[in-house]
Amino acid sequence: MDEGGSRIRRRVSVRKRNRPSLESVFAASPATELKHSDEEKDDEEMVAGSRRRKTVDVQPVEIIDSEEDMFGDYDSFAENSFLAQVDDLEQKYLQLPEHRNHATDHANEDLCSESDKHNTLNVTVVGDCTELNIGDHTKNQSRHEDVSIEPEADILYDVPSSQVLFFENLHNSSSDLGGPSTEEKDWNSSFPKTVNEELPVNSREQPQQTVESSSKIRTSSDANRGKSLKDHLKSTMTGNAKAQTPIFSRTKQLKETLLSEEINVAKKTIESSSDDLGPFYSLPSKVRDLYVQFKGIEKLYEWQHTCLTLKSVQERKNLIYSLPTSGGKTLVAEILMLQELLCRRRDVLMILPYVAIVQEKLHMIGEGTRGAILEMTLAKILYTSKTTQIIGMSATLNNVEDLQKFLQAEYYTSQFRPVELKEYLKINDTIYEVNSRAENGMTFSRLLNYKYSDTLKKMDPDHLVALVTEVIPSYSCLVFCPTKKNCENVAEMICKSLSKEYLKHKEKEKQEVIQNLKNVSGGNLCRVLRHTIPFGVAYHHSGLTSDERKLLEEAYSTGVLCLFTCTSTLAAGVNLPARRVILRAPYVAKEFLKRNQYKQMIGRAGRAGIDSVGESILILQEKDKQQVLQLISKPLENCYSHLVQEFTKGIQTLFLSLIGLKIATNLDDIYCFMSGTFFGVQQKVLLKEKSLWEITMESLRYLTEKGLLQKDTMCGSEEEFQNNFHITKLGRASFKGTIDLAYCDILYRDLKKGLEGLMLESLLHLIYLTTPYDMASQCDPDWMIYFRQFNQLSPAEQNVAALVGVSENFIGKKASGQAIRKKVDKNIVNRLYLSFILYTLLKETNIWSVSEKFNMPRGYIQSLLSAAAAFSSCVLHFCEELEEFWVYRALLGELTKKLTYCVKAELIPLMEVTGVLEGRARQLYNAGYKSLTHLANANPEVLIRTIDHLSRRQAKQIVSSAKMLLHEKAEALQEEVEELLRLPSDFPGLVASSTEKA
Repeated sequence: MDEGGSRIRRRVSVRKRNRPSLESVFAASPATELKHSDEEKDDEEMVAGSRRRKTVDVQPVEIIDSEEDMFGDYDSFAENSFLAQVDDLEQKYLQLPEHRNHATDHANEDLCSESDKHNTLNVTVVGDCTELNIGDHTKNQSRHEDVSIEPEADILYDVPSSQVLFFENLHNSSSDLGGPSTEEKDWNSSFPKTVNEELPVNSREQPQQTVESSSKIRTSSDANRGKSLKDHLKSTMTGNAKAQTPIFSRTKQLKETLLSEEINVAKKTIESSSDDLGPFYSLPSKVRDLYVQFKGIEKLYEWQHTCLTLKSVQERKNLIYSLPTSGGKTLVAEILMLQELLCRRRDVLMILPYVAIVQEKLHMIGEGTRGAILEMTLAKILYTSKTTQIIGMSATLNNVEDLQKFLQAEYYTSQFRPVELKEYLKINDTIYEVNSRAENGMTFSRLLNYKYSDTLKKMDPDHLVALVTEVIPSYSCLVFCPTKKNCENVAEMICKSLSKEYLKHKEKEKQEVIQNLKNVSGGNLCRVLRHTIPFGVAYHHSGLTSDERKLLEEAYSTGVLCLFTCTSTLAAGVNLPARRVILRAPYVAKEFLKRNQYKQMIGRAGRAGIDSVGESILILQEKDKQQVLQLISKPLENCYSHLVQEFTKGIQTLFLSLIGLKIATNLDDIYCFMSGTFFGVQQKVLLKEKSLWEITMESLRYLTEKGLLQKDTMCGSEEEFQNNFHITKLGRASFKGTIDLAYCDILYRDLKKGLEGLMLESLLHLIYLTTPYDMASQCDPDWMIYFRQFNQLSPAEQNVAALVGVSENFIGKKASGQAIRKKVDKNIVNRLYLSFILYTLLKETNIWSVSEKFNMPRGYIQSLLSAAAAFSSCVLHFCEELEEFWVYRALLGELTKKLTYCVKAELIPLMEVTGVLEGRARQLYNAGYKSLTHLANANPEVLIRTIDHLSRRQAKQIVSSAKMLLHEKAEALQEEVEELLRLPSDFPGLVASSTEKA
């Protein structure tokens, strides 16, 4: 056998079969065929709970130099159940009188030949190589011995599912090309006969079967034979094992088997309804029925039908489609993804590379860091996967030609809106309708006719109360405000002006909203919301916690709340349409509105299926009139790449990942990649002073100087030198930890310095090390609070501040307003302040009290906590790649968990369950459900009676999720047990003996 490992070729043609044990495969007589009923009886005798994987219609395929795991669990020869079975079988066979006196002439010849023309298993040992043939039309070979198996037997039972699925994929492609004639080929002509094959069998999964005495085996052997079958198999397996393959535990194999089985069940379901495949845009009619049932969609819009039947879509070409907001773009994306899943049986993911479809709001590609990340992802997909289809959708696009060139996509657009949108401008008490045909872009519409008292005029100079009361509570309304504080003030002002009649509208439902808000906030409720919700009014901005926003959005969607005062982020994110949209001013914070922002906001007006018309009203002052007239008439802003503008989060990160993932490792390939990016398409517009080549060289030089990359110079020819790059340990740590490259060297220094005097008396030092750097630059400390919190620290905790470079004297002087002579790094000071917030939060586990103590919005506190949990995980991965930081690993793992949940320790296990947040976890704990096991064994009906405001659906979800988590934990423990009991691959003497036998 070749010492370097064998070339592996496998021929497989398998129907739906049951799996026999190894002994039944070798010992079944060619004259004896078991009936189907007997096979069912055998199946019933199998060990309870064993899982089976069925391989359906796998065509003959060839795998050469496969890197797949061919051994399953059989990674060690010691106590190997497979070899033990072979040995036992061989010894039993040799005891038969008629087989004791055969010569050794045929020791290396075929042991088995065809006994059933259509269903045979041929195992041919040639030299040190084993060939496995399973075919329908294999000719009998001279001097070959016969072994027959049952028609329902499946040789692939214990083959890892990754290989089985690989065979199935090749079968699909070969079926398309070859058709029925493929099965009738003489496969012996296309396969060399010196082939290595290994069939893993697990005795725990397949109990031994009794062989009838009438079963006969004919073979040649000798008392003094040189090598037994066991020796040959050992030799073959030794050679195959030399190829490095991952070690899989039995638990992991069972998971693979279960996944494969689920996939096959899905395939059978599709195959069983193949006659029904296609009525609804190539999808089963069941999909159409589900859309009618759950979304009330009985018929698609004309543009949706046109888009879905485009030739480019049918041919799976890349596509960009653009329509106004609320035009129904998402439905088209859903149908396209379902086509991939159900019809083409391909994976569908959002944004991730190597997938069948990527779908995103493309106008975001021109938005800072988020745009740079989106561009990098799409560029990698285009470069590495030529078969991936990209579907991009957007409501706001202008320079679409650049995007088309970048994505190599076709373009479809329509101005369709399901509900007519009427745009209005309000100046003083006069309302004008936007009219592009008018001389100045607008025409008079009406005067506001609302009786204002003198007091109300002072409170509401913009007549917001008059505008909203025209639609609420019967219809919904959104009021966009420039700032978060303005949102709260406007909500309160409107409620002070509303009559008591508004309190009676859905009064009970509004009280439930208030109670639910208290439940998710530990009994706390915002003073403003307490006043406004009874009127059906609420504010919506980032100052709310995520739980509060979710509850308020649900209440608005169901009509319990009829008015939101909100910031512009709602227009870009949450889909909450309204009958009327009011823009409080043509500003976002202090910046004048952009055309894209304006279109997004007014696009929320008009709810399909509910409203007959949608209205937008922009309130403006006389001084802003000319700018507003330009705003409503000018084209959308162009979309430009931010790949280079976002230096460390853009091009630097891109190059590091390209080299780390080995997508492109030399200068020419990296430049070629850059030429295909959105930035590369726009380089003539974006690059004035430097060329793309120079930008590429500078970025690589920067990464090399920073110690993240190393450059190798390799001679390509006599006149040409090729620059190749490889990633350093620091670079890999930054890449694996997804650390912003602007801070990777600072993080390394901080961790290194921390090792010199790591304070473990409290969590403060660790928290400081995992406080996000980018949030420190946005922080503006309240120095009196800073000083007060510093003085509440223990001496050991104050030493942490001194260790990082912030003294009590400095904070005291800042609090008293004194001049500071000694220069202190502002980022370190701010970062320590944020560490104080996080430290206090972990001790008190109450966002509301910490928000009050530090005079910061609770939404900001929650965002800081989420960012710190994410960054702590990043730092953990960073440390895992650098041996010198091993001491941090366990500490950071525990800290990450605490930051993720930020609750009392006893509630953490409950919050691992889907749908259980802090408030619900506290309810369950107080009711006696104190562990995952308690929840997994709970009765949903009892939970409903015990826990307030818990629906039947939520109760069932909690119980099923707890059961799944408990099962996963049990499997993980079993896996750990198996790992502990497994004989180490480097066990002394094992490697040497294996090599000798080979």
